[in-house]
Amino acid sequence: MKPENLLITGGTVIDGTGAGPRADTAVLLRDGVVEQFGAPAVQAAATDLSVHEIDATGKTVMPGMIDAHTHLTFGEPTGNDELFFHRTEAYSSMLSAYNAKKVLRAGVTSVFDADCLWNIAVELRDAIENGIVEGPRMRAGGQALMTSLGGTAGRLIRDEGTTAYATVVHDQDMMVKEIRRQIKYGVDWIKVMVTGLIPSMKGPEVKVWSFEEMRRVCDTAHELNTKVVGHCRNALSTRDAARAGFDLIYHSSYMDDEALEAVVESGASLCPTFTLLGNLADYGAKIGSAPELLEVFRAEIEVTAAMLSKAHAAGVKILTGSETGFAVTPVGEWHARELEMLVDYVGMSPLEAITCATANGAFAMRAEGILGTLEAGRQADVIVIDGNPLDDIRILQDKSRISEVISRGRRIDLLTPIPERTVSSTEQVRFLAACPLTRSLALTEDDLERLSRV
Repeated sequence: MKPENLLITGGTVIDGTGAGPRADTAVLLRDGVVEQFGAPAVQAAATDLSVHEIDATGKTVMPGMIDAHTHLTFGEPTGNDELFFHRTEAYSSMLSAYNAKKVLRAGVTSVFDADCLWNIAVELRDAIENGIVEGPRMRAGGQALMTSLGGTAGRLIRDEGTTAYATVVHDQDMMVKEIRRQIKYGVDWIKVMVTGLIPSMKGPEVKVWSFEEMRRVCDTAHELNTKVVGHCRNALSTRDAARAGFDLIYHSSYMDDEALEAVVESGASLCPTFTLLGNLADYGAKIGSAPELLEVFRAEIEVTAAMLSKAHAAGVKILTGSETGFAVTPVGEWHARELEMLVDYVGMSPLEAITCATANGAFAMRAEGILGTLEAGRQADVIVIDGNPLDDIRILQDKSRISEVISRGRRIDLLTPIPERTVSSTEQVRFLAACPLTRSLALTEDDLERLSRV
């Protein structure tokens, strides 16, 4: 479909550059790009009968948001067993296409899908670009690289080959071959699971890659004009990833001063992805999360956020990412919560958080200077919000406040309902019980007392 020519009038423009808002500023979008602002935009539109006017009086006009950490191919699983073993590649592909259009309706016009089932994210990206599927702009990784120790799925990851979103690489030669293979089949980024959970070791994730291995990954990918992102959930992994040359670091959990110094010196960007932890901490009890984990999640947010505040002050580029794609972060629901958490925990202003979700996000899309801001010549990805997110950043999470989503210069239908899907009986394992049915659990105290007298 061709872009529309649109004049948005009467709104307050937040352009994503970090500059302050501009009240009652017209924006002209023509041929899929931002063309002019203010009176010149109105004058140029007056002589062009193809221009359609959108009245944004009392509303905010801003760039479409960019979610730099999504998993659109995962299908919102309740756990790794469901994710790995209960959908076929074909079914997962169709489910991914179904979910993609939900992203646009949340005001998110671009996503980075860092690792995926099979190679679906690459194919979904291309299907969207070719007009086969409605969805956001995408940049995609392939299967995440893991050592045989695995990542967050422990022994569910096979010792050899590929399991769902992961490919095990045993030595540097295998790493190089797999990176080249993924690049051959179209990835934009290489993802490395730098930390993982080891079932026999109690406690948080540990670093499971050597520095030399990480450096080899970066050298190989960079030689082929491909960037590298790492999953890092402790200070040591963040430090070594930065020193090895990683371009983007997810989580940066428990980052310390030494790790921060390495990040600053390397120029790496950070995407903390607090949303998944925040959803677990705040709502985990409602979805059956283990109670003892809820405070652990909250503590990780608070400790990490304190260091992210220092990173922000030091000029580190921070991106927003929601880890959308799991049952706790379903598609289209929580993308904008990360902005709220940057305000509440990191201490950013709403304007700074919006910059993280727009201009900074263009880095993940490998489109700096092209996407993420409302400036002349930029791509026409725009949202219109009923209200002022500078007064309350949370309104960006309220889909009823999203008046317009313009993607690639085209207005997106926000009114036609997306049909609700049902979960196939093959997608999930129906467990007989969530815990052992002991007698003490099944019987009341009166029952037990009565039985003891028999």
